[in-house]
Order: sequence, then C-alpha cells, then structure tokens
Amino acid sequence: MAKEEETPEAEENAGGAQTEQPASTEQPEAVPETPESKEINKDACMWAMICHLLGLAGIVIPFVGNIVAPLVVWQIKKDDYPFVDEQGKEAVNFQISMTIYGLISAVLTFICVGFFLLAAVVIVDLIFLLIAAVKANNGYHYRYPLTIRFIK
Repeated sequence: MAKEEETPEAEENAGGAQTEQPASTEQPEAVPETPESKEINKDACMWAMICHLLGLAGIVIPFVGNIVAPLVVWQIKKDDYPFVDEQGKEAVNFQISMTIYGLISAVLTFICVGFFLLAAVVIVDLIFLLIAAVKANNGYHYRYPLTIRFIK
C-alpha cells in the first residue's frame, strides 16, 4: 500500500534516476541596479523633471525661454543634487540644439523646405522633452538624441 501513495516522481527517484526540474521553476538572476542606472532621491528626480519641462518656456518666450528657464534651475540645484546637475546639462544642451535646428529651419523657409523642417523640429522637441521628463521623474538617467553637447 505504501507504493500506491507514492507519486510518479517518487517512483522515478526510487529507481535511482534523477529528474531534472523544469527550467520554468528556476528564478531568473536579479540584475543589481547600479547608481548610474536609477536615482533614488525623489527631490532630485522632481528637480530634474522640472529642468526638462521648463524647455516648454520657449512657447511663452520663443528662442530664449526654452534655454534660460532650464539653465536657471540647473544652476540653482546642480550643487545640491548630482542627478539634477547631469539632467540639467542634458536639458540645456538639448534646448540649445533645438534652437539652432529651429533657426536653420526658419532660414530654409525661404526655399520652402524649412516649413516642414520647422514643424519636425517642434514635434521632435516636444516628444523628446516629454520622454525625458518622465524618465527623469522615474529616476532614470536620460540622454537626448540629436544633441550637440555644448556643456560637458
């Protein structure tokens, strides 16, 4: 009767054969997060997000507001939080780059290509700015594409 209570796995093990556990039951290795991958300090995340979002000040004061506003916040908070220092540089560099691209597109409107380029610059600026703000608020170190690194 003892044999009837045993499970099929127990019968296989009783015969001396070892069974392998299915791969699905194994736990995947946890990848440790490094300090470079994510910021923990919520205040630093908030200020970094504000640096990115202040690029929208260019709507109120074109060609200047989008650079000056993140620059001011970055200069005020860069000594308090290294994350804000890094993300503030990214935000200012990106806004300077987008302003240069916008000015080049404005000049090219005289040959009709600039209208499309200017619209593309505005859309790219808005999309990447919002992505960077969300990433910074979540604590991730974000690097803008299409950016000329003026401030290192």
